[in-house]
Amino acid sequence: MAESGNIQELSLEAVMGDRFGRYSKYIIQERALPDIRDGLKPVQRRILYAMNKDGNTYDKQFRKSAKSVGNVMGNFHPHGDSSIYEALVRMSQDWKLRAPLIEMHGNNGSIDNDPAAAMRYTEARLSKLAGEMLRDLDKETVDMVLNFDDTEYEPTVLPAHFPNLLVNGATGISAGYATDIPPHNLGEVIDALIYLLSHPKASLEDLMGFVKGPDFPTGGIIQGVDGIKAAYKNGRGRIVVRSKTEIVKLKGGKSQIQVSEIPYEVNKANLVKKIDEIRLNKDVAGIVEVRDESDRDGLSIAIELSKDANVNGILAYLLKKTDLQVTYNFNMVAIHNLRPERVGLKTALEAFLEHQVDIITKRTKYDLRKAQERQHIVTGLIKALSILDEVITTIRGSKDRKDAKQNLVDQFDFTLEQAEAIVTLQLYRLTNTDVTQLQAEFEELSKKIEHFNEILSEPKVLRQELRQELKLIKKNYGTPRLTEIQTDVQELKFDATVTVADEDVAVLVSRMGYVKRSSLRSHKASGDDNGLREDDSAVFIGHVNTLQHIFMFTNKGHVIYRPIHELPEFKWKEAGEHLSQSITGFLPDEEVIHVEVVSDIDKLVGTWLTATSDGYIKQFKFADLVPRSTYKKRSMIFMKLKVSSATIVGLEKLQLGDNANRTVVLASRKAMGLRYDLTEVPVSGNRTAGVKSMNLAADDEIISMASASDTQALAIVTQRGAFKWMAVTEIPVTSRARKGVLIMRELKKDSHEIVATQIIDQHSPKPLSIYTTRGKQFDVMPTDHNLSQRYSNGSFIIDVSTAGQPVAMQIYDVTKVVN
Repeated sequence: MAESGNIQELSLEAVMGDRFGRYSKYIIQERALPDIRDGLKPVQRRILYAMNKDGNTYDKQFRKSAKSVGNVMGNFHPHGDSSIYEALVRMSQDWKLRAPLIEMHGNNGSIDNDPAAAMRYTEARLSKLAGEMLRDLDKETVDMVLNFDDTEYEPTVLPAHFPNLLVNGATGISAGYATDIPPHNLGEVIDALIYLLSHPKASLEDLMGFVKGPDFPTGGIIQGVDGIKAAYKNGRGRIVVRSKTEIVKLKGGKSQIQVSEIPYEVNKANLVKKIDEIRLNKDVAGIVEVRDESDRDGLSIAIELSKDANVNGILAYLLKKTDLQVTYNFNMVAIHNLRPERVGLKTALEAFLEHQVDIITKRTKYDLRKAQERQHIVTGLIKALSILDEVITTIRGSKDRKDAKQNLVDQFDFTLEQAEAIVTLQLYRLTNTDVTQLQAEFEELSKKIEHFNEILSEPKVLRQELRQELKLIKKNYGTPRLTEIQTDVQELKFDATVTVADEDVAVLVSRMGYVKRSSLRSHKASGDDNGLREDDSAVFIGHVNTLQHIFMFTNKGHVIYRPIHELPEFKWKEAGEHLSQSITGFLPDEEVIHVEVVSDIDKLVGTWLTATSDGYIKQFKFADLVPRSTYKKRSMIFMKLKVSSATIVGLEKLQLGDNANRTVVLASRKAMGLRYDLTEVPVSGNRTAGVKSMNLAADDEIISMASASDTQALAIVTQRGAFKWMAVTEIPVTSRARKGVLIMRELKKDSHEIVATQIIDQHSPKPLSIYTTRGKQFDVMPTDHNLSQRYSNGSFIIDVSTAGQPVAMQIYDVTKVVN
């Protein structure tokens, strides 16, 4: 039983915080982030070290990847074999690393994100450049620590004689930190290191004279020098990476966009698929075919275009909508002085140089010690050969090896190390030639010792040594730049004709919410058959262009936007698609009351006047109805209804510059009329309910609202089938929100109730159509009836007992074709 003194009472919060803190520290330092000195994560470092230890180097035969993975997992990295193998494979992929550290035979994946073959099939070895990462590891240059089971030692960092962090970059996600360091050109980085070595106070601009920017293994074009400069200053920045494209002319007037380089870490197969989807969906007019023509000679994507295609417009569209152009965000985080730090270019270069100075210092101390030890032995051998007979006599007179060594020390003042070397000397070495060689070796060692001492005592000499090594690495491994850098980010602009075929079509929108687009040919061939149900009617029939836009206003205060080319395509004889199929929240009793077609969505000018049945009115700007990104699924509000039973009873687009002389005319069901200046109606936002329009009785509602001039008339039809028209001046101009005046004569029994009105011209009115509850249509010519006064009830024109009660009235030619 445990002693009570070993039991601690801790809160769960404290325990969780402590444990998560330890876990976070582990994954930050030991898994996800690279060391600023060698640019390697622990798993990568362990792979390189294990393969080097096993002799699996560039000058030896390839070995099974499974063997290397097993060595790493069994000795240094106690994690899953898949994570180790994936890290090994990535270090061999020349489309991920600018300078691969592993050479691999077999399938090591592809730029299409195909997985590598299983590790039992592939073979791997260190690349020659990886040898530079590991060179001098055996000279006590880095700290070694025990592995996970304390059976052997592993390095905490590699000597890394080339700037791997910048050359190959890094990507990783840990707890609270992430890193994205792009690859760079080895030659450029080394040139910057050499300059910084001589000019420690060099500015960022000086260093950027050498390191122009990232150099991706997949090439491409970088745009945005300002983004590069920001990243190199503080470790954060954004650049645009664009594919390298060429427009090629084909036979028959056709053309082709040829893609030869794509942005870094873009999946080529997905890119080709996305472009082909754009072709299939006809998002762009003019793409004939998309082909992946990549082979062993390099990457190639062919986008074949039709004869009349807008080539530059299509290219701009594809750059904007696909991964032919991407944004790369720098986030240069690395482990610096045992902690994660976001670093700029100069800090990264300085840390590498500091590491190299440390490596060279430790290596030189090691080499000096070894040279001194060897010189000491050589001195003893030369001395022994000069008194060879006495030495042989002494050795022959000794009892054993140990006695011989002691006698040599006692009689000739040799050290134990020299005596050991003498007794192990082979007889064939006892020649005059060998003496000469030993003297030459002594001289050589003397020079080396002098040089080593000079390196250790003179910082200038050490820097010269480092400079020579860096120059040699650049000479042996430097490659030309692959990625082109352009100063500014080019703005992508394309005309609407790129995405939409310029075509005239017929469009129908019905009152009940059915919408369709048909070819002019189908419209013409169908005659009067528009496919609508008997209880439905067209609100809009028009010939429009696919480059235009349509706004559909409903009686519930909603407006639905569609580009004409996005309207569903049907034969003219078919009903079309109901708006509820695409618009969420389209109400069962919602009806379309008005349709507006515009040519330029960026130029929605003017204001609208609208009112509700429960007594509210407002003006709103057309510009407030600019569609949002959710327009395909959601409608917008142009008038907020205070009660769900209310409806829109008037919607009118006001004529620009002609509103000063116009008045608002309101009519209620109980035959109350109110007229006041349009200027009394304020302009408010599209999501507001407006202001009070008329003071209604409890059992009354507004039937109609419109703006009118003094030269116009108001046509009225009642529930009893009576019709009259009167000058709007019969209703006196007062103020907003008043009760108004009677515009029908009040009867003691069965009074007239207004069901519909229409503003018409007083001097040359157009014919009107009246619709009844039984689907009957009556056409009325206002001039066939006398112009009435306010107290008149008009004349009966419809027998409601046989034809049904009137429900609506409109100008006869409202469904005219719009061109």
